[in-house]
Amino acid sequence: MAKSSISTNRTRNYACIVYPESAPTNWIELLEDMHIPALISPLHNQDTLPDGTTKKEHYHVIILFGSLKSKKQAKAVIDVICGVGTEAINCTSAYVRYLTHMDNPDKAQYSSKDVIALSGADYEALTYVPADDLAVIQDMLKYIKDNQIISFSRFVDICRSNNTEWLKVLALKRTSHFFLQYLKSLAWDMEQSDKVNYKEDF
Repeated sequence: MAKSSISTNRTRNYACIVYPESAPTNWIELLEDMHIPALISPLHNQDTLPDGTTKKEHYHVIILFGSLKSKKQAKAVIDVICGVGTEAINCTSAYVRYLTHMDNPDKAQYSSKDVIALSGADYEALTYVPADDLAVIQDMLKYIKDNQIISFSRFVDICRSNNTEWLKVLALKRTSHFFLQYLKSLAWDMEQSDKVNYKEDF
């Protein structure tokens, strides 16, 4: 029984809150020096309480241990950066998405570009859900149609130069064949049309 109790109280990932006013000025460096994968949210400076009062500025920090740790072991790490709380994470991807309130449109929104990843933590992999790709693909298809693009290489160059999120979907998510076929079909449709400026009429 004791062995079972210990195992259920150990997990890999923990979270805490860091208040800048009470943390060491170099707390991020201290965390990085421990060589434990971690994710740090943008500074939450627009969060509000139910009565509309602005919350104290804070960061959400996720510690991603490589093996199971007890709450006491996790707290020892969190204490170094003066973090508040030692919360065992039930669903890592959901908590990582919460760093920017990605799935909470009623809350203040923060940029994913301001998330800090330490020691190999992969923010993009942990926040990925297929529905996100579908929304991006819709934007990509609209751009192709609106700009009458029929060259795959040209579209790749546009993604590479102007939109790394599009390039990621195109190069890493096995969508290249889909876009190649779409561009070929679009080129054929344009050849069949007598219109100089091709627009699909729905």
